[in-house]
Amino acid sequence: MRAIAAIDLVLLKQRGALFVWSPVMLAIGIGIYFSLSIEPDWTVYAGLGVLGMACAGAALARPGGWAAMGWALALVAAGFGLAGVRAHGVADPVLGWRYYGPIEGRVVALDRSASDALRVTLDRVRLERIGPDKTPARVRLSLHGGGEEGDTNILPGQRVMTTGHLSPPSGPAEPGGFDFRRHAWFAGLGAVGYTRNPVLIQAPAGEGRAGLRVFTIRMATSARVRAALPGDLGGFAAAITSGDRSGMGQGALNALRASNLAHLLAISGLHMGLLSGFVFAVLRLSLAAIPVFSLRVPVKKLAAIGALFAAAGYLMLSGGNVATERAFVMVAVVLGAVLVDRRAFSLRSVAMAALIVLTLRPEALLGPGFQMSFAATTALVGVFGWMRDTNFHIGPNWLRPVFGVIISSAVAGIATAPIAAAHFNTLAHYGLLANLVSVPLMGVLVIPAAVLAVVLAPLGLEIIGLYLMGLGLRWILGVAHWVSSLDGARGYVVSPGSWVIPLLSLGLLFLIIWQGRARFVGILPALTAFWLWSGAERPAILVAGSGGLVGVMTDQGRALSKPRGAGFVASVWLENDGDGTGQKTAAIRWPGSGGRTQVFETKTHQIVHLIGKRAVAGFDGCKQGQVIIASVPMTRTGPCEIYDLKRLRFTGSLAISDQGIVTARDMSGQRIWNTPARAKRRFILKDQ
Repeated sequence: MRAIAAIDLVLLKQRGALFVWSPVMLAIGIGIYFSLSIEPDWTVYAGLGVLGMACAGAALARPGGWAAMGWALALVAAGFGLAGVRAHGVADPVLGWRYYGPIEGRVVALDRSASDALRVTLDRVRLERIGPDKTPARVRLSLHGGGEEGDTNILPGQRVMTTGHLSPPSGPAEPGGFDFRRHAWFAGLGAVGYTRNPVLIQAPAGEGRAGLRVFTIRMATSARVRAALPGDLGGFAAAITSGDRSGMGQGALNALRASNLAHLLAISGLHMGLLSGFVFAVLRLSLAAIPVFSLRVPVKKLAAIGALFAAAGYLMLSGGNVATERAFVMVAVVLGAVLVDRRAFSLRSVAMAALIVLTLRPEALLGPGFQMSFAATTALVGVFGWMRDTNFHIGPNWLRPVFGVIISSAVAGIATAPIAAAHFNTLAHYGLLANLVSVPLMGVLVIPAAVLAVVLAPLGLEIIGLYLMGLGLRWILGVAHWVSSLDGARGYVVSPGSWVIPLLSLGLLFLIIWQGRARFVGILPALTAFWLWSGAERPAILVAGSGGLVGVMTDQGRALSKPRGAGFVASVWLENDGDGTGQKTAAIRWPGSGGRTQVFETKTHQIVHLIGKRAVAGFDGCKQGQVIIASVPMTRTGPCEIYDLKRLRFTGSLAISDQGIVTARDMSGQRIWNTPARAKRRFILKDQ
């Protein structure tokens, strides 16, 4: 009883900070849902619903320290339920086979792939000899045959037609890796593919729905900006004004990534915060300068309302993607706090924003955007809150803004670096330097110039704002190219295990949120996470789901069975290994590279990779201890383990070690987004 009373007292002392734990508990429930290997049925949801309501009822009936535990369990159950409802609510048909033939649809999105090819997303799709109940609601095509002139003729809302290849969204490049099928499921993509044929305009853009009209405005804005500013400069300006990155070249993108400035391209918390802050400051100062307003109306609240409308307009113009929605929610919470006379920048505001985002889009929890955004915001609020509470200052008053920028960049960089390294396997060694000389310019020149361009656009004088904007962006691009050219600008790290980021996050959150000296206990799980990361082991042998590529770990790094083909899979493997070399270099490590039959000996297996029909037809062995990987179906049997194309389509990619063979299907389980038949049944039931 004493222990129970002691815990109750500890929780009572935390009462003022317990609300901040609400999104953490909700996130735990969401994480549990996505970690399952089998899709839960309705009985699981019913049971958790009853449990959640019982816990909430007990917390209401018996308030006190232990009531926090009841609310925590209720939030975990709610998070699980929200994730399940969202996953089933976005259910649409997924193409269950490879398709080649006519493809028709309406253009609803335009962007560029990693290979710099224009990509179009189509809705209202029609495919030859496929019924409406099996046709994906949306498909995405990379255009490789139309040329740049053909690309520029594609406009939002047009109905287009071409002949191309489509396939279901692919599974993880390696067992336990990023699952594109899950990402595509929540993005509404039922098939992806490419075409090398011209795209024909079947019908001009119509009125369409409101979202499509906004998309048309966005693309028109992007075109206007790129017409005023040349090359990558115009592409950069279009990206931060309309969210259209299709004008950025790969060279500029790589330089921004290597210098840790790529976040300036995404319309996220930085851009939304700078824009709303600038509008708020201008409106407040302008209204305060007019006595009739400053003496009779709450100028600060009027400025907050104006800034909120400006942020909403920016959200609409930028396309309203997940990152921008998240940024808008955070800004809206801060401005809402101003309207109700509460402290704008606090951990409660961050918690409220996280609750809203996770409720609307539970799947955002798994993405690097959500994790990095809230990691940076939480760290900044925590550090500056501590500085405010302890009256800690650096330097004289006139230098404090400069030190504030330095501290902000350092804190945000340190907070997001582990997450960025975990997701992208890279570290920008000079990223802090690049951000220190670039981010302030976004606030004092680029964003204000963008607002000026919008204000002058009705008069046809937006070129003034765009010219000033271009000056700032030219500096940022110059910094990116200079930093990325420095020796050792980019480092590579091995991909961590699945428990590293959750453990690290919980430890650091405990350190920031918990009140009292016990908060330092959070350092232990954080250090444990880094220790686990330092000992992360990569699979000895990896096999692509197509059977077209095999990678074996050697003393020099991973050796790849061929220098070309399956380039995306090869890059993912090497990045996850923390290996900065390319596929051609990795292929040199493979003994005897260049033939259609590749053989590699390990301690426990002999890996035989057969590429193409001729290699399969010419293979006459099947011995004990051999693992045969074939890129085409084969009928040979024997004591060897055979993974041909037909079997790999079922198992997905492979990881082979001394402990055995693990498939992507084993790791991903049977979920709604990777079981097409089940998804189709749910879609049909939903329509009925």
